[in-house]
Amino acid sequence: MTSATVVSGDTDEPYALSHLDALESEGVHIFREVAGEFERPVILFSGGKDSIVMLHLAIKAFAPGPVPFSLLHVDTGHNFPEVLAHRDAVVERHNLRLHVAHVQDFIDDGTLRERPDGTRNPLQTVPLLDAIATNRFDAVFGGGRRDEEKARAKERVFSLRDEFGGWDPRRQRPELWQLYNGRHSPGEHVRVFPLSNWTELDVWQYIGHEKIELPAIYYAHQREVFDRNGMWLSAGHWGGPTDAEQQTLQTRTVRYRTVGDMSCTGAVDSHADTNDAIITEIAASRLTERGATRADDKMSEAAMEDRKREGYF
Repeated sequence: MTSATVVSGDTDEPYALSHLDALESEGVHIFREVAGEFERPVILFSGGKDSIVMLHLAIKAFAPGPVPFSLLHVDTGHNFPEVLAHRDAVVERHNLRLHVAHVQDFIDDGTLRERPDGTRNPLQTVPLLDAIATNRFDAVFGGGRRDEEKARAKERVFSLRDEFGGWDPRRQRPELWQLYNGRHSPGEHVRVFPLSNWTELDVWQYIGHEKIELPAIYYAHQREVFDRNGMWLSAGHWGGPTDAEQQTLQTRTVRYRTVGDMSCTGAVDSHADTNDAIITEIAASRLTERGATRADDKMSEAAMEDRKREGYF
């Protein structure tokens, strides 16, 4: 709903919510709905822009009280240090509880094996499902948006997952009039996406409107990067660049549209160092942020859908 009526004296004066107000209202409603329906919700929080906006909505939903959920991050061990530092600062500022599941722990005990390409982003599923089962989380908030990728466009706001964490599009329920069905059997859980109806442009406009602080790598800065399959990846301890890629290593002015594993998240050439400049840049872009900068989505046409069926975010 994007309109309402204000009563002033004897006069009914209609007014319309801005699209950002409408999106915020929807997100706040979703958080409160989950608080009423579930026993042990958790918010996936990486320190990236979407999870920061999602947490901002949660704080608004329950103010002046505390957020009644803990946070969960699956740390690949290849995350950007700036993002992890921002994650920890936000957790401390708002006095939140953060659970961290480390991919490295599952590699060390033999549950997972390193991939030949060095990326750990697809390895997050097992630690995530283990953390959900161990902590008995029954609702898991994620920052996925329908505009990001084809498989995510199929999601409902409440996305039912089976006892193995798997996603089946055929089991998704209708969501008419913002009525959400959180029923699930023992062992199942529900993924909840409060930003489903947001676009990348909406997110940045909201960040500017609310003056939300982000990690500095979202804004243009100089960085040492190298070329891999047409993407500018950050040099780092994760294993890049290879000897053959050393010749492409250079310092460029770049920024990140999305952040994930350093081995699969590419930077874009940009001089946009303010929110307004980024909004202008995004408005002119013909590529989604994941399509432009996430190598893990280029593995196959159905890469994301295959991983979601196995329990990925």
